Amino acid sequence: MTDAPVIGVLALQGDVREHLIALAAADAVARPVRRPEELAEIDGLVIPGGESTTISKLAVLFGVLEPLRERVRGGLPVYGTCAGLILLADKILDPRSGQETIGGIDMIVRRNAFGRQNESFEAAVDIKGVDGDPVEGVFIRAPWVESVGARTEVLAEHEGHIVAVRQGNALATSFHPELTGDHRVHSLFVDMVRANRAPESL
Repeated sequence: MTDAPVIGVLALQGDVREHLIALAAADAVARPVRRPEELAEIDGLVIPGGESTTISKLAVLFGVLEPLRERVRGGLPVYGTCAGLILLADKILDPRSGQETIGGIDMIVRRNAFGRQNESFEAAVDIKGVDGDPVEGVFIRAPWVESVGARTEVLAEHEGHIVAVRQGNALATSFHPELTGDHRVHSLFVDMVRANRAPESL
């Protein structure tokens, strides 16, 4: 598909392969991104689940954190899952020492809010903007969003806690849709990337 957007997956740590597969299934050209120069070649970026502190430290080590902040501030469409949601938050309630965020979404998040690894679970989540049946969300040491600013739209909640948000070109979920074989959330993000590209093609 010649007009397929090129979407990177930040490939420092976490479930990179699963996101690459989901993006390809959603009709995007998917590629891993590790270095600043690779950021210039993409139309959008996914920040995968993993360990948010480790990802932020590796981003500094690879010299990609500050260029990524600049691109997100400049309007690069970005989607974060689980640890990626934490990294897109403007504020973390309980950050670890040395933990930094990319920012981009006016929200406050709580790390590991749904419990530790052995308390992981799956749940059906109704997401605004995703048609059809609820999405099966896989929650693994998942954060939740404590509060959002006026510019941030809440897309989904689970048991009274915010688990999916959008602000402009930034999308984030507490859960892992890439682990289920249901690519509708990735399709939503691909549509966001296409819409962001549209003015350039006119």
